[in-house]
Amino acid sequence: MKEIKHKFSGHKIQKDTEILIIGTFNPDTEGNDAEFFYGRSRNYLWKILPLCLGSEDLKGKPLNEKLRFIEKMKIDFTDLIDSVQIDPGQETNYDDKYLDNHDPEWNNVLNLIASHKSIKKVCFTRRSFGGIPKMKKQISEIKEYCESNGIQFQYLVTPARFYSEPKLHEWKKLLIG
Repeated sequence: MKEIKHKFSGHKIQKDTEILIIGTFNPDTEGNDAEFFYGRSRNYLWKILPLCLGSEDLKGKPLNEKLRFIEKMKIDFTDLIDSVQIDPGQETNYDDKYLDNHDPEWNNVLNLIASHKSIKKVCFTRRSFGGIPKMKKQISEIKEYCESNGIQFQYLVTPARFYSEPKLHEWKKLLIG
């Protein structure tokens, strides 16, 4: 077994973050060219999120533009998993079912939320949980904490794989009403 760490495990969310977007895992592997959260080529968050909020598409734009955008919008990111033990030859296996079944080390997202009193909304970029019971448990605890503490919680359709107008409209409806 080999431990794969999260590529952005050193990322600290902004102290005045109002919207926290949670994903699953971004592995620190040789083939992962993402420069920041949701930065892989088949992920469209950097198109969808800015368009939802009346800004220009940031997909393919430099990291400093993305960082300015999230600072201005008071949005930040974290993932559920900090590291995972994988089988040899599986370094590029990003499948959530695979990760869920390989003893992930969880980020303490509850503590992160509790320590940022400015957070008003928490969004998870996944809506289905078939085959990922450990992730489902983690998200259920986060959702319960948010609901108990007056923080809005939303499930978002994944920004990965493709972009579409219906996906954009769903994100817009959930993020801004």
